[in-house]
Amino acid sequence: MNPQADFPVLPGSLNLNRHLSQWLAIHSDGSITVRTGKVELGQGIATALAQIVSEELDVSASRIRMVAASTSAGPNEGMTAGSMSVHDSGGALRQVCAQARSIYLEAAARQLQLTPDQQLALQVRDGTIFFGDGAAGPVTSYWALADDARLDVQASGLAAGKQAVTPTQRGLQRLDIPDKVSGRPRFIHDMSLPGMLYGRVAHPPSAGAVLTDVDLAAVQALPGVVAIVRDGSFLGVIASDEYSAVRALAKLSALAHWHETSALPDMHAMPAFLRAQPADTSLVAEKTAPPLAVPRLAARSFKSAYSRPFLAHASIAPSCAVACFAPHGLDVWTHSQGVYNLRADLALVLGMPADSITLQHVEGAGCYGHNGADDVACDAALLARAVPGRPVQLQWTREDELACPPFGAAMAVELTAEVDADGLIANWQHEVWSSGHSMRPGRSKIPVLLAATMLENPFPQQVAINMPLANGGGAERNAVPLYDFEQWRAVCHRTLTMPIRTSSLRSLGAHCNVFAIESFLDEIALDLDVDPLAFRLRHLSDPRARAVLESAASMADWTHRKDYCAKVEGRGMGLAFAKYKNTGAYCAVVASIDAGHEVRVNKLWIAVDLGRVVSPDGVVNQIEGGAIQTVSWVLKEAVQFDRNRILSNSWESYPILRFSEVPEVEVNIIDRPEVKSVGAGEATHGPVAAAIANAVADALGVRVRDMPLTTESITRAAMADEA
Repeated sequence: MNPQADFPVLPGSLNLNRHLSQWLAIHSDGSITVRTGKVELGQGIATALAQIVSEELDVSASRIRMVAASTSAGPNEGMTAGSMSVHDSGGALRQVCAQARSIYLEAAARQLQLTPDQQLALQVRDGTIFFGDGAAGPVTSYWALADDARLDVQASGLAAGKQAVTPTQRGLQRLDIPDKVSGRPRFIHDMSLPGMLYGRVAHPPSAGAVLTDVDLAAVQALPGVVAIVRDGSFLGVIASDEYSAVRALAKLSALAHWHETSALPDMHAMPAFLRAQPADTSLVAEKTAPPLAVPRLAARSFKSAYSRPFLAHASIAPSCAVACFAPHGLDVWTHSQGVYNLRADLALVLGMPADSITLQHVEGAGCYGHNGADDVACDAALLARAVPGRPVQLQWTREDELACPPFGAAMAVELTAEVDADGLIANWQHEVWSSGHSMRPGRSKIPVLLAATMLENPFPQQVAINMPLANGGGAERNAVPLYDFEQWRAVCHRTLTMPIRTSSLRSLGAHCNVFAIESFLDEIALDLDVDPLAFRLRHLSDPRARAVLESAASMADWTHRKDYCAKVEGRGMGLAFAKYKNTGAYCAVVASIDAGHEVRVNKLWIAVDLGRVVSPDGVVNQIEGGAIQTVSWVLKEAVQFDRNRILSNSWESYPILRFSEVPEVEVNIIDRPEVKSVGAGEATHGPVAAAIANAVADALGVRVRDMPLTTESITRAAMADEA
């Protein structure tokens, strides 16, 4: 429901999901059910949310049962994305539980016939309610008072959440790890339903390829094959077991004939390609300096250009879904980041009412954004339609997973700066060219799912958009400088052509924009012969920004870095900083690298400030994970393609960081319990990228402005410098 105009604005997702019972149920057996629209992607969000409930209700976390997101029950919180889960869902649950606690204490007071003053003396310990110091023993409990009707009310927004927690309430162990470590079935790939069949899809060899001919009878004759599905260029097989499905897919792919017409750009000239495309150009934001009686002339001018390639999500396990057409409609089990959004697109593709489709989230491989989870759910539904009453599990192949989902967009950034006689940046210009960074389901009247464009009656291919800057933006994310420049201007050029499908990948445009900004600052500082840390602090008045920079520098003993680097030939150190989306977590990074035959990151020192820390262990996990992923992006990853097809469809052609290459990561969390919590998952991607590039420049004297920082790119940069 939409909040009425006279209702107070409530925190996070509670504003659009105002009934307490949507979120919380307290049971007479001593358990608590918590429903959330945010999903567990391996980031530990279920644990963080359980901790918030535990803190606010004063109950043991062992009593809490976290229910995965479903369209059949629970709040609609849109997408689990943008490091907003603790802010949106956590903020909502904190308010819900604070009000629920108040409701139950009021019920206890009425039962005990206490005066309002006496009610203030009620205390809760693990759901048991005591009066005063509790010397007389418990007087009642949540469980004795349990009644669903108590929480069948709207949130008031008046209940005061706790401002601080005791140390014993911190550090809840991850709820999902025991199953994953012990190998107990937990993932969607492990699901086994009665009568389940197994499916595979033969994807076109290139985008836009049209299926011209296929010998379906030859595949149908194979043992174990239950059905072949063809709808236009959508082609799939259903079998009685997974082995039969894999074997049938191999034959189906061999017998399928396609007409390919796609023409991809030159992979090695993407910045020029992006700048040449028709674009939706917008002024992101600007700051103008007040006019001076005597205009101040710039002492120095600087200009540089930076880029990143297309990036794959490269999930370790391929995308998977289960679908079943039942008498009441369609049931889908999915690891999508947004079950309600996906339901809307499935309804369009299948021509069904949305309320006849039920989606249930089940954990899958980490997706880091809009990977193949939504597409594979649509594939599974299209196959399941051919065998009503039988659930069909559909898993993509490794080749599918690396070549078929949307990619993180290639980007080009140009920066110019003018420095005055005092060594301060007086004018800063930022321009970014990129495809859009969002093509999520459920946001338009035309479905964006891959199979939708292949059907006999196809839906038109959509072009990715950028989300509004108020929601974090897309290509322009973090293009607005946080530094105290006298004047600045940021412009975004979203290309209107999209030869390669793009959508959300972890941190969106922040990764490349921060890489460019923080590399450029180092270039200017070096030219001015100013320490990079001192140069940044010269332009920063935000105390929280200064604190993370100074903390990371202190952790790495920045002032003695030259002595440290002198110990090993080819060693360098670099520093970088950002505030994610300019509204999220502050993050500063110092990187140490060794540049031999190839660049190797030895250690990362990271300081973060994300306000009130709910789960310190969870924060460290997210910071470490994001940092290690970024090392892989910066040193190794790039989607490979020729003028017709995606070529990087294996781990050999799309290498990622190996365990033996993982650097040591040291994290310092600056906890600010008086400040609202923000997410940690995407804070590192820009600063780590720039810190590595700055360390390479420190070690080799070569500035590499195009990711990834491979031996080849370093050689090209060195040759360009010589020229």
